Amino acid sequence: MKVAIVGASGAVGQELLRILDERNFPLDELVLFGSSRSAGRKYTFKGKEYEVKLLQHNDDFKDVDIALTSAGAGVSEEFAKTITQYGAVMIDNSSAFRMCDDVPLVVPEVNAEDALHCPRHIIANPNCTTIMMVVVLKPIEALSHIKKVHIASYQSASGAGAAAMAELEQQYRELVNEGEVKTIKKFPHQLAYNVIPQIDKMMENDYTKEEMKMFNETRKIMHSDIRTSATCVRVSSLRAHSESVWFETAEPLSVEAIREALKAAPGVTLVDDPQHYVYPMPLESAGKDDVYVGRVRKDLADDYGNTLWLTGDQIRKGAALNAVQIAEYLVKQHAIMK
Repeated sequence: MKVAIVGASGAVGQELLRILDERNFPLDELVLFGSSRSAGRKYTFKGKEYEVKLLQHNDDFKDVDIALTSAGAGVSEEFAKTITQYGAVMIDNSSAFRMCDDVPLVVPEVNAEDALHCPRHIIANPNCTTIMMVVVLKPIEALSHIKKVHIASYQSASGAGAAAMAELEQQYRELVNEGEVKTIKKFPHQLAYNVIPQIDKMMENDYTKEEMKMFNETRKIMHSDIRTSATCVRVSSLRAHSESVWFETAEPLSVEAIREALKAAPGVTLVDDPQHYVYPMPLESAGKDDVYVGRVRKDLADDYGNTLWLTGDQIRKGAALNAVQIAEYLVKQHAIMK
């Protein structure tokens, strides 16, 4: 098994390396790729040093079985044919192919079997906020069909990459040392001591691209007519995203039934004792694999509605871990064939 990581120097690329190691993924060879800025950098994996190669249109992927790509939509679109032309399966973290009819969009806890049908040898990783939400909605959907969902997200700097995390830290340093923020590059406004109610570009309907991803991707992953309406907000936490989720089901569900379903769900940890100040928070979910859920309660404005709070590590389950889990599923199903 030969595995490639494209975008190895980025936040997700580095997390991919850690997760492949932690989960003892069955690879025999590893090759790292990056841009001209990161080519030549060296990283250690299982005691062996690997040098990042420059990503080029050549035969470097000829013997690769699985390529985990996280270098942005433009790079994925440009290099998809180069990566897959000899049979490698490309598991892509960008938004480039998510809504293509011939590319499966996969969250293993929800629709793993979709990964077995990838005629272009490309499998798309969904948006981070969508991944975490559908992992939680799947066991509830099994109780009663979910008709609509409203979401308010609280997304950390990590969602915009390693440079954005560094910028937030820099802004706080500037405020402490100089009394004002001078570094604003990755975000449209100062993020330190602030929240920004816009993630990604604004669309014609005044929803952002991030919010529309949640609408479209949720329907594709869950094979459902479910409708979502989201307001995605960047907050000044460093890592791990949170979401407040209101959902309406075809039949009324009790809080107890929902809690029991979540307790048994793969990839979910229920942390729900609000009377004693026990609920999920991003500080505690950062670095963890599961999506943490709490504050499950009836929606006072909807007899068929309930609401919950979730938080999860955007870089792990929201990106790198989900990609590795897809790869693990393909290996388990003997679906890697050159």
